[in-house]
Amino acid sequence: MKKEPQELLQKINLPADLRSLPIEALPQVCSELRQEIIRGMANNPGHFASGLGVVELTVALHYVFNTPYDRIVWDVGHQAAGHKILTGRRETFQTYRHMGGLRPFPSPDESEYDTFACGHASNSISAALGMAVAAHQRGEDERKVVAVIGDGSMSGGLAFEGLNNASSTPNNLLIILNDNNMSIDRSVGGMKQYLHQLHTSSLYNKVRFRLSNGLIRMGVLSDSRRQKILRFNNSLKSLLVGQQNIFEGLNIRYFGPIDGHNVVELVNTLRQIKDMKGPKLLHLHTIKGKGFKAAEKNPTVYHAPGKYDPETGERLKDCSEGLPPKYQDVFGETLLELARQNDKIVGITPAMATGCSLSIMMKEMPERTFDVGIAEGHAVTFSGGLAKEGLVPFCNIYSSFAQRAFDHIIHDVALCRLPVVFCFDRAGLVGQDGATHHGAFDLAALRPIPNLTISSPMDEHELRCLMFTAQLPDKGPFVIRYPRGRGVLTDWRCPFKEVPIGKGRLLSEGGDTAVLSLGPLGNVVSTVARELREEGHPVWHYDMRFLKPIDEDILQKVGTCCRRIVTVEDGVVRGGLGSAVIEYMADHNLHPEVIRLGLPDQFVEHGTPEELYRLVGLDAETIKERIVG
Repeated sequence: MKKEPQELLQKINLPADLRSLPIEALPQVCSELRQEIIRGMANNPGHFASGLGVVELTVALHYVFNTPYDRIVWDVGHQAAGHKILTGRRETFQTYRHMGGLRPFPSPDESEYDTFACGHASNSISAALGMAVAAHQRGEDERKVVAVIGDGSMSGGLAFEGLNNASSTPNNLLIILNDNNMSIDRSVGGMKQYLHQLHTSSLYNKVRFRLSNGLIRMGVLSDSRRQKILRFNNSLKSLLVGQQNIFEGLNIRYFGPIDGHNVVELVNTLRQIKDMKGPKLLHLHTIKGKGFKAAEKNPTVYHAPGKYDPETGERLKDCSEGLPPKYQDVFGETLLELARQNDKIVGITPAMATGCSLSIMMKEMPERTFDVGIAEGHAVTFSGGLAKEGLVPFCNIYSSFAQRAFDHIIHDVALCRLPVVFCFDRAGLVGQDGATHHGAFDLAALRPIPNLTISSPMDEHELRCLMFTAQLPDKGPFVIRYPRGRGVLTDWRCPFKEVPIGKGRLLSEGGDTAVLSLGPLGNVVSTVARELREEGHPVWHYDMRFLKPIDEDILQKVGTCCRRIVTVEDGVVRGGLGSAVIEYMADHNLHPEVIRLGLPDQFVEHGTPEELYRLVGLDAETIKERIVG
């Protein structure tokens, strides 16, 4: 890509500067903004292709609307790189996703232009509707509120709940549907097919808009009459075109679909509809990765491609040869092995087939794998239904996204003790994706739920054997959590063997201090224990394996024989392993000193994993200091 001079973009510090330009200049602004994103993220890995797909929309929104007074609510912050650049953060864009730098997703704590947190999908319509209703309640009817939803987020249940409420609550909300046929992998399901086929006449909408405005000025068209006419009009339109429009069926005015990459048309359309009364939806067709050939050709890979050459689009090699595999790949390969042996096994994921490597099984056994779209709650309940009828579903969800399925885990799986295997990827700190994506809360949230088995493997061998154990008969609902990134074993394929439920393992013998670890942080503890032994200060080290049921034999032994117990976990310190140990000691009248190491009672920022583990005191040096006391 030939570097072009940033003649216009360098003069735009805030949207007010953008609005001072003539509309004819906007295509050049878009070109420069797209180049800025491509070059700025080449050596600064992050979510890439989604932001390229909404460059024209981003420019048009800030050109037409009086931001930040008017509110733009982004759904899925993957789309917001251009938004950050146009809203006072161009000079600091090189710090994007760096510790202490720009956050990975929009955040009201970072900028007044970021109206709402948006690290998880499908919340924009609900949040924007709340803002629109609040503006009316405060007498600020001139304030415009826009929800931008896309990247497959319309498949999420919360989006439909928001639409349903918007249809029955007085509001002037504008919903923009960025339809790029993608989430991370290609969008799936009936809504995707429906949006692909949906059409309406631009001439029809122009005539209808002008006619309604004229009737309102003449006093002929009141709000009550307007609703009746709207319902009749929608019915007539559905009859004539032979297709029912779900949005207009909800009394939400529908416009589109239009080309989301024609910035001038976008500006003109937004100007025409922004002052319309009542809820309305503008449907755009866009291309994920627009303007970067490699991303357009392979948007799944370039959703978050890592480092790449901005000229050729070639992804830079990460020198992974000879390194241990990623936990997600061990999961994917192991699941396929188990599925070959057990024809009852099926795989389920909410739009994360590639991200969590269910795609490995999906390629060989497409009829036994299900991508249900961005719908974590449905993924869990769907898995419960499969389990009820005799199958063994492996429900694979990122830990932070599984938070949205908490009730479903309780009511639709645990209550009936259904044999669903929950594989929670990205558990613990995940790095540059930051607070919205850290898998910090699963241990503390799930521990009180009856009937659940909760486990965390220390290494790849343990992950394989826990997966094997979970699919055996009569194991009930079974949680296996594992982190983002690479494991510790290059020779990771091992024979399957059953792991005794609720039993930990002794890794190191010591004196009057015991360290109880859960999950891959046990590898750090093992290194520390070895160093302490060499220094003449041996400690007991147990890999607990299970948070629930917890190994009470180990707890009784260390509670009786040790002066100090140190617990180490990659989850919030309140409610997890450390809390379980303290509860046991209190219940059994044991009084060792218990020191809990884990994530603090605050949201952890973004940064490299190494930086973040040092920040929260879970690096080897700090763990060693806390053990020694």
